[in-house]
Amino acid sequence: MSTVRPDLLYSEEHEWAEVLKPGTVRVGISAFAQSQLGDIVFVELPELGQAVQAGESLGTIESVKTVSDLFAPVSGKVSRINEELLNKPEAVNEDPYGEGWMVEIELDSQDGEALKRLLTAEQYEAYIEAAH
Repeated sequence: MSTVRPDLLYSEEHEWAEVLKPGTVRVGISAFAQSQLGDIVFVELPELGQAVQAGESLGTIESVKTVSDLFAPVSGKVSRINEELLNKPEAVNEDPYGEGWMVEIELDSQDGEALKRLLTAEQYEAYIEAAH
């Protein structure tokens, strides 16, 4: 089974969210999602400052197999993008939880429940097992 980091939160669309500081999360795709996609060859990321809504697409990930949407696990504003991925998308293959992170989002202050809607590592592992 793919690695699931116990210190992260997860969406049912297979994105992870790491709380960097109160109100800011770093987002990427899980090792499970990366393994399903295969070799990633291109990543399209949102613009800095772009407003995003939880569950909606904020970019795309292209692999040798397919093109998939990158979904926002929380609502807010894109405060940082991983520009390294534009030239080195394979970083997602090599280190999806480290160098392969995608964006940082400042949480929408109107949505205090955003992180509570995400899955814990244990819940995400159970979700993967049940779905596959």
